[in-house]
Amino acid sequence: MHIDKIRQKKIFLLHWIVQLYDWVLVKASHRLAVPILCMVGFTESIFFPIPPDVMLLPMMLAQPKRSFLLAGLLTLSSVLGAAVGYWLGFAMYEQVAMPLLSFYGYEHAYQLINDLFAKYGNYLVFAGGFSPIPYKVIVLGAGFAQMNFLAFMVISVLARAGRFFLLATLLWFFGDAIQKLINKYFGLLTIAFCLLVVIAVFALKYMH
Repeated sequence: MHIDKIRQKKIFLLHWIVQLYDWVLVKASHRLAVPILCMVGFTESIFFPIPPDVMLLPMMLAQPKRSFLLAGLLTLSSVLGAAVGYWLGFAMYEQVAMPLLSFYGYEHAYQLINDLFAKYGNYLVFAGGFSPIPYKVIVLGAGFAQMNFLAFMVISVLARAGRFFLLATLLWFFGDAIQKLINKYFGLLTIAFCLLVVIAVFALKYMH
């Protein structure tokens, strides 16, 4: 019975997320696309399951000259959302943060991330902000682990700006061709980039 309930929950979540994905994609051509993009960026840092890149990419392709402006607005809204998510993890973990994580089935991943925060907090925030790792899990975890808020915000700005401005730069130079590549290999590309950053940090550490 318990297994059936878990299966039903997964099917419901998958169906719901697919519908949200389609909704976000459609809104890329809406007359209020920019405010909606900022809303998606803000809420994705707290609870929304669809990454804002889904909406950002077609908007950049439709208006290439605004690519960097869109990247800047999305960075700002995403980091503001991260500040709210941090506070929820810090002050309202039991009431809000844990139910959110449980709803998405992230409670086990959260425990693992929370165990790693003491040693690798900065790296986790950067990886969550830049890569396909669910950023909301990292944000709530940073608050609960009481990571230094200033450090959290600085790293979040660097990670989110790095991700969105990288997309803007690629689309500025390569246009439609790069969109297909990003859609297919975005996860692998960002994970590889994060690994290179971690390797570089450790290399610099041990060179001193």
